[in-house]
Amino acid sequence: MQVPANPPKLSAPIDQERVRALFGRPERIQSSDFLRREISSRMFDRLELIKIAPQRVLDAGCGAGADLPLLQKSYPAAQILGIDAAEAMVLAAQGPVAKQSSLNQLLSKLLPAKTGVDLVCGDFADLPLGPNSVDLVWSNLALHWHPQPDRVFAEWRRVLRVNSLLMFSCFGPDTFRELRAAFAEADLAQHTLPFVDMHDFGDQLVEVGFSTPVLDMEVITVTYDTPQALLADVRALGGNPLGTLRRGLMGRQAWRRMLDALERGRRPDGKLGLTFEVIYGHAFRPAPRMTSKGEAIIRFDLPRKPRQ
Repeated sequence: MQVPANPPKLSAPIDQERVRALFGRPERIQSSDFLRREISSRMFDRLELIKIAPQRVLDAGCGAGADLPLLQKSYPAAQILGIDAAEAMVLAAQGPVAKQSSLNQLLSKLLPAKTGVDLVCGDFADLPLGPNSVDLVWSNLALHWHPQPDRVFAEWRRVLRVNSLLMFSCFGPDTFRELRAAFAEADLAQHTLPFVDMHDFGDQLVEVGFSTPVLDMEVITVTYDTPQALLADVRALGGNPLGTLRRGLMGRQAWRRMLDALERGRRPDGKLGLTFEVIYGHAFRPAPRMTSKGEAIIRFDLPRKPRQ
């Protein structure tokens, strides 16, 4: 992995073993998949604007594999590789992979390059891939679960070929703001992740060697009838993986204060709103400007001869 020039930045004291445990039960997070599917659809809309023909695509943090068939449909001549740190998720992803269309199965047999979908259990910040081996890194709502996103970016750059593309989405700082405010009425503990700001991601991308990063964000509000339904989706989206999480249950009175604070935030239509700040980013790995010995690389674009 290429290490950033500056010391790695800790986005939050995230316990990665806890993250794996939280995502180790696919049935537990299934109810929140509506949001992942919506964000995936919006990412594909952006991807359609970028003309690429990748030979190998990496879905970093593929979860239960819902994006894998969509990536295969978009790039039927490519090998699609899904990686997730939770073994149960990789096993769950075998279902969508098994539903390949007959056309894709035929292409896998006829094309000389390796095609189809493969799955790997592993850390997307420490990929079991060689350098310059991937043409597109795709990651949907996974980056915010890693405590050192700059190291993740550096690893993704390592495996990308020159002029290849990174495209990702993740949550930004305003995510769960209603819940964060409600918990602040109950105690001083941190109950939600302090998600990284979009501009910090842009700086990190440039620092590890990506070129022309483009980042934008949008706010999506999901509404609920009850606090219990809202909290169920928060848990299904991954819950609280902070290593500083207090062991043991919150006291009854503190829990009541939190619920009352949520209730006071009901909208004019009577619904409870929950905000999601969604960050979208893409960037390219540029051609190197220095050799491995530190020598500058100078490129000359020779003028084309006019046609006779």
